[in-house]
Amino acid sequence: MKINVQKANWKTFRTDSVVFFQPEDKKWLENSLQYYGKNTPLHGQASQMIASGDMSGKKDEQIVLYPASGEVTPKRIVLIGLGKPDKISLEQVRRAAARAVKKAQTLKSKTIAMYLPRVGKNSGEIVAAAAVEGILLGLYKFDRFFKKEEPVTPIETITFLTDDGKIFGSTVAQVAKAVQRAELISQATIFARDMENEPSNNKFPETLAKWASEAGRKSGFKVTAFGPAELRKNKMVGILAVNQGSVKEARFIIMEYKGSKKADSKPIVLVGKGITFDTGGISIKPAAGMGDMKSDMSGAATVIATLKAVAELKLPINVIGLVSSAENMPSGSATRPGDIITYANGLSAEIDNTDAEGRLVLADALIWAQKYNPKSVIDLATLTGACVVALGHVTTGMMGTDEAMKKQLKKIGDEVYERVCELPIYEEYEELIKSDVADIKNVGGRWAGAITAALFLKRFTDYPWIHLDIAGTARSEAASDYIPKGGTGVAVRLLTHMLIEESGKK
Repeated sequence: MKINVQKANWKTFRTDSVVFFQPEDKKWLENSLQYYGKNTPLHGQASQMIASGDMSGKKDEQIVLYPASGEVTPKRIVLIGLGKPDKISLEQVRRAAARAVKKAQTLKSKTIAMYLPRVGKNSGEIVAAAAVEGILLGLYKFDRFFKKEEPVTPIETITFLTDDGKIFGSTVAQVAKAVQRAELISQATIFARDMENEPSNNKFPETLAKWASEAGRKSGFKVTAFGPAELRKNKMVGILAVNQGSVKEARFIIMEYKGSKKADSKPIVLVGKGITFDTGGISIKPAAGMGDMKSDMSGAATVIATLKAVAELKLPINVIGLVSSAENMPSGSATRPGDIITYANGLSAEIDNTDAEGRLVLADALIWAQKYNPKSVIDLATLTGACVVALGHVTTGMMGTDEAMKKQLKKIGDEVYERVCELPIYEEYEELIKSDVADIKNVGGRWAGAITAALFLKRFTDYPWIHLDIAGTARSEAASDYIPKGGTGVAVRLLTHMLIEESGKK
């Protein structure tokens, strides 16, 4: 599918469907009628719909008008409600654009033209980027295991139209550039979703390493993967302990993108949890819902996909991606509750619960991150059910020591609608992870579970650091406009936009 930007008048533009976004405002509706021309069948059809109340511009409203033969070139006009004018936001554009293309697709439209709605003082570049995200992410389906009987009509082209050569102050060329960037970021998000949704009988630590290597080869970043021998040599005891109940081999994946030409440019390091399936180990989970644990590698998927986006955007910045990958299985060789491991930095940890495995494997990566003298380290993990209890599936939990980066992620999260909510990591909580037999233990009891998990990780950092607990946002229990049921690819857009801002590239 191609997304274009073109100066043209919709009345003579050859397309299967043309989309208009309609705010819920009577005067605005009346002004919209001018597009159809007075004393025409189309004008009359629209007027009747407005008079009857069938068309009001309410959010989620979808209306299709059919012009008389020869009246205008488009075969149909699709009107998508935006809601109250003072409530229109970039997020509303994402959602409305997703609804628009889905509606047009049900009408078997192969070509779609679209007029973008005004959103406050935002430029055409910003509005178009939001629309592209909604379109591409809204059309996403993980359907390769279905027997195909009735193929869906593929959308071949979507064209953003402008009558005068500009969209809210931006030229066609400027909007086209923004569209291309949004496409790259959206495709990276889709890549993450595909990885998350892949069933665990097709997905093991070595598979993650293969996907990362293929992405690096195609997009332009270096990938190194450690197997068992390298893991033992580098004392990556957390990964080895979690994986020792599995017949599959563990992996530690290192991705290096060097886009900065400055010799002293410190990298930003992204760390992802890559548990390709989590039974809970000896502390086994209940059967209900365990199938969702195929997505316990969502942090890893986000990191791999973000490196892909950064490399394809050719950002002038250095980014390192680290993924700790294992399979947490129960067996005669599995790690037991009460076992103690000693990390490469000399810190010992009592494994009080083998289902708190994510923090064990991330600790190895956080120790390794010290080698890069990083500007900041951000780890992402489907780490705790406690975070879901606290925040639900609406927002990602954020904790850490890098105050400036936390503010930046909060701002960007609000803009791209991958929001983060900060939780405290007060020192009083550290009492909960004290062990009687080791330096720390990997669970802190019933209370403040998301916080104590973060504090476990904090013990392995000596640099500016942020932890993002995506347990509630990495999977969706129900589909919405551009969020599918299943893996969401959360934080790819958040991190990529943050890295764009960090790189200074507009």
